[in-house]
Amino acid sequence: MVSVPLLLLASLHVSAATHTVPAFARQTGLACSACHVQHFPTLNALGRRFKLDGFTLMGAQEKVEGARLSFPVSLNASMYMKLRAQKTNGTDADDVRTTNSWELQFPDEFVLLLGGRVSEHIGFVLEGQLPGGGAAVLASFKIPFSYKIGQVQASVIPFTTDGLGVSYGFELLNTGAVRNIRLMEHRNEVSAQQYVGTSSAASGAAFVIGNQHFFANFSRWAPVHLATADGLANPFPTASYARVAVTPVVGNWDLGIGAQAWFGSAKVDDGSESGTVTSVDTKAWAVDGQAQGLVGTLPLGVFLSYARSKGTDVGDNPNLFNTRPRDRTAFAVAGELGVLPDRGTLLLAYRHGDNGRATAYTDRATTVGGIYQLHQNVQFQLNYTFRSGDAFEPKPANGNQLLTLMLAVGF
Repeated sequence: MVSVPLLLLASLHVSAATHTVPAFARQTGLACSACHVQHFPTLNALGRRFKLDGFTLMGAQEKVEGARLSFPVSLNASMYMKLRAQKTNGTDADDVRTTNSWELQFPDEFVLLLGGRVSEHIGFVLEGQLPGGGAAVLASFKIPFSYKIGQVQASVIPFTTDGLGVSYGFELLNTGAVRNIRLMEHRNEVSAQQYVGTSSAASGAAFVIGNQHFFANFSRWAPVHLATADGLANPFPTASYARVAVTPVVGNWDLGIGAQAWFGSAKVDDGSESGTVTSVDTKAWAVDGQAQGLVGTLPLGVFLSYARSKGTDVGDNPNLFNTRPRDRTAFAVAGELGVLPDRGTLLLAYRHGDNGRATAYTDRATTVGGIYQLHQNVQFQLNYTFRSGDAFEPKPANGNQLLTLMLAVGF
């Protein structure tokens, strides 16, 4: 996301929760590691199946049951918190304090999550946040209606989110195709989809089919968060999103290969008394893949993505994802090797980006780091990113390096 300085990237506080939902662990009676690969939030086959079934799987938890009634005795809740310290390598003026002088962000996120089974075929997940800067208490919400039809599961999923994008409606891969399912904290540095700007407020409905071998999602949506728009998508959702992926198993490797397309246009009400409505295009596409398995006895995950958001031509509607004159593109590859069984992993990623500017558009990023799981639901993470290319020549005031230390806890 080269159009935004590192300082701004370091200070964003938009909710990106659902990294881990212990409410689901309470419902299913399964450990967090049953649905996640190496650590949260990356999903394994069981985690994908749980989402595909609409969060309805029950375990040892007692149910309230009757005629056309089946839900847990307890409303399952959890909390998710992130504490971050960030440092960029620029120089602060005497009367200015930025991440150049370290910045403690506590909480960077603090979210109350409710989720699980509503009935045999209906589930939900709700994310509430500490509001700030005009944000809504409700950060995100979706309610899947999911039914078995032959060999596939079919779902209709109404959703709204303040910043996770239309792919929040339904996504299963770990490539950053949706903002909150990625292996590293520096999302724009390890995911091409995130770099080209596909995360936004979004509300609509996802129509999904899938099984253990594939999934497909077609969504109609509007770039608005219903919790901050009086519960109305006005005008009605008209933009489109399509996603398809296959998830084969080859030997001991769990694979995923997919494509995404954002297309069409939407009308956005500016919220003023006059009700001014503007039109925006939603034009982007991406391809991605992942491989999760073992090298010897060590778990390894490899994630690749390529994405492009179309530039905005003079006189045309602005592209919601890219208002610059040239296409914004990125290729990213990221890997994670588990070096301490069930505890510690090493992270490495490279991203080559084009920021869409007319000049100074080359943006490269190399990220190294590690994750240590104190417990399955308590994670320490370190990310260090070095950015280069003519977008950083000369070096900007806030530098070209970003260091993040993070503690994430879900309970």
